[in-house]
Amino acid sequence: MSLSSAFKEKSFGDLPGWDEDDHLAAFAAFKRSACHVLTKPNRTGSLGVAFAAFAEAYTEARSVSPANRSEARSFFERHFAPALVAAESGGAGLVTGFYEPEVEASPVRTERFTVPLLSRPADLVDIDDKNRPLGMDPYLAFARATTIGPVEYFDRGAIERGALSGRNLEIAWLADKVDAFFIHVQGAARLKMADGRLCRVTYAAKSGQRFTGPGRILSETGEIPLEKVTMQSIRAWFKAHPERVDEILWQNRSYIFFREAPVDDPELGPIAAAKVPLTPGRSVAVDRLLHTFGTPLHIVAPTLTAFGGKPFRRLMIAQDTGSAITGAARGDLFAGSGDAAGEIAGVVRNVADFYALVPRGLFDRGHA
Repeated sequence: MSLSSAFKEKSFGDLPGWDEDDHLAAFAAFKRSACHVLTKPNRTGSLGVAFAAFAEAYTEARSVSPANRSEARSFFERHFAPALVAAESGGAGLVTGFYEPEVEASPVRTERFTVPLLSRPADLVDIDDKNRPLGMDPYLAFARATTIGPVEYFDRGAIERGALSGRNLEIAWLADKVDAFFIHVQGAARLKMADGRLCRVTYAAKSGQRFTGPGRILSETGEIPLEKVTMQSIRAWFKAHPERVDEILWQNRSYIFFREAPVDDPELGPIAAAKVPLTPGRSVAVDRLLHTFGTPLHIVAPTLTAFGGKPFRRLMIAQDTGSAITGAARGDLFAGSGDAAGEIAGVVRNVADFYALVPRGLFDRGHA
């Protein structure tokens, strides 16, 4: 596979803010990917950044620990060449933000805690072109096993009306349906249990239908102007219209199932799609069909100041994905865990330039 023409080779001097960034923080995130691939290699994305081309950088990353930012920057400059990633539209790319919510929860249903987070049902099966029945939506990656073969799984509305009741799938119970929905959107959460424990749930599977965000629905129906759609404005609208929560949320047919996971390091986020813990401010979710996990991406978003009060110019590591993250110049920035991180993530929707750090060997061989 040749390197995509979406990459336009640049020099490090072309990257805004490159010299001022904290490359040591980015290296720590990169090293987690380098260590994980000893267990399972990453799949090469269709943009052609071959996983095998990372071998030299990964080997060094596993064996060294730069003493300072300068040494970390030198590491990336030795092993990689930067390339501007062209957006499909021909314009700039786009960044949004995500985080790990932290909410109060109960291990059992109570008068206050009535909204469940569910584990993966036994009749939910993976589906692909090998076992997909004729006529089933090719988008679906999950289905329901039945005696007549796989069929589309219950959607959000059906599940919340009780389609899975009585199966003992409840991991924990929350007090607020909107909190639960945003945990579904983020794909993970820290749960402060009533008995004092701090637990984590993270993505296990989904019902499979397409994601339809409430912000899109509320803007299209004239409830919130598109330019004012943020997580905060959506929450405020739901609080003002509690009688319409189900009406809006059930239009998003996709439903997420979870599994329990430990909180090994409170400073790090959950283990995500690339199977490494997410690093606040350094991990980015990308389109995994296009990008190769572990790829460093220097992202420049001049109008984004939610991270630290300065224009965003940081080296990030591709370590997660999401159904809404599509396109070569599209990223979702991990802001961290808890309410403060949510305040950052909830307002991020900014144009951005993406510079992929491509293993030098790929450019040395030329590309299409």
